Amino acid sequence: MTDREDHAASPLDSSPANPPATDDTGQPALKRVMGPGLLLLFIIGDILGTGVYALTGQVAGEVGGAAWLPFAIAFIVASITACSYLELVTKYPQAAGAALYVHKAFGLHIVSFLVCFTVMCSGITSASAASRAFAANLAAGFGLDVGNGVILAVALGFMLLVLAVNLRGVGESVKINVVLTAVELSGLLLVILLSLFFITGGNADFSRVVAFETAADKNVFLAVSTATSLAFFAMVGFEDSVNMAEETREPARIFPRIMFTGLGITGLIYILVSICAVAVVPVGELAASETPLALVVQTATPGFPIADLLPFISMFAVANSALINMLMASRLLYGMSRQGVLPSFLSKVSVTRRTPGAAIVFTTAIAIGLITFVSLDPESPVVSLLGGTTSLLLLAVFAAVNLAVLVLRKDRQEVKHFNAGRVLPVVGVITCLYLVLPWSSGRPAGQYEIAAVLLALGLVLWAVTWLARRRENTR
Repeated sequence: MTDREDHAASPLDSSPANPPATDDTGQPALKRVMGPGLLLLFIIGDILGTGVYALTGQVAGEVGGAAWLPFAIAFIVASITACSYLELVTKYPQAAGAALYVHKAFGLHIVSFLVCFTVMCSGITSASAASRAFAANLAAGFGLDVGNGVILAVALGFMLLVLAVNLRGVGESVKINVVLTAVELSGLLLVILLSLFFITGGNADFSRVVAFETAADKNVFLAVSTATSLAFFAMVGFEDSVNMAEETREPARIFPRIMFTGLGITGLIYILVSICAVAVVPVGELAASETPLALVVQTATPGFPIADLLPFISMFAVANSALINMLMASRLLYGMSRQGVLPSFLSKVSVTRRTPGAAIVFTTAIAIGLITFVSLDPESPVVSLLGGTTSLLLLAVFAAVNLAVLVLRKDRQEVKHFNAGRVLPVVGVITCLYLVLPWSSGRPAGQYEIAAVLLALGLVLWAVTWLARRRENTR
């Protein structure tokens, strides 16, 4: 999730379909600098990250060797929802994303707030998952055999480092995103190439790739649903590209083909990685590892020096995910405070660094609390619990966006735009809700508990702000 923070100051505002040199406040309009190449790299870099690096083993643990299937289904669900995003971003080529679309469709500030706050919470849970994955990969990279307490301490220390960087101010740019994307891609291609070396040597067991192994309390269908709910965490990120609409040249023309190309590339990589992983490493060992891809490379090329690089590449990938998500979350919180829907102290800006210090500290405190809470149980699958909560939150938002497309069909625009048709948005609503609801998705209760606490916190903050402003207006 990247660059959303640049536009979060006004998450519910709208602007003209074709922005002039200045916006309606007299401020300069955003410069359109992104062409097809940079937009493609942005989308790929935004999707790649913690999900595939940390959760491939957990997905395999749910369904057995057929771990590629949940990734394939997650890709299809993401592509269907992407059609709705494409219709909306080419119809309303503005920043703000889901909150803007839902606000235009339903006109209810509380609903728009909940969507925006949910997106912010997904950033916090994603960053929390990334911090735990960072700690696990750090231990694997240096060959440290440490317990849960040390991993937790490293994860919390990493979040404090992210806090310091965020407070100092980070100028994220498209050029930096290109470099980060190259590093993340190199790690996944390394997994595929070294696994192929192992496979061509006749050492792999391809019979595992089509074998379903599910828990005793789940049939195959429910197990695949549960695994897909988790695998979807690896596909999120494509939706953030709509926030670059005002900085993209000819968005109505290039967005559809570039978004589908980006989704296709990442989906193919994920399926290849999951096939290679289960062919090289037995499912039980893969599911038990917090660094599954590092285990794959070490198994495929034991004693080969390049295998020792993957934990550090994984650290880089998940560290980038954590930083970007905490940047996004703090800026969205700051933006909602500026809009008057959250307490005003959250919009305070550091005089020296010009960063939203209060929002940064607040979001980091939530992340630290989350990591600590889910790590108290040494047997808790921390990354999958937090990653699953991220996909839960975003799937709920995606259901709202798919519904918004249908509602906004009555708002006819003169501009030429992508059309998702009548069927796909309906299928999008159904599939997203299917992967959200507990009796169909098979999600553990912990994911709903975390999501409920976060949204309850948001509603409390919103209610306090509303009451305070109402009291001011009656004076």
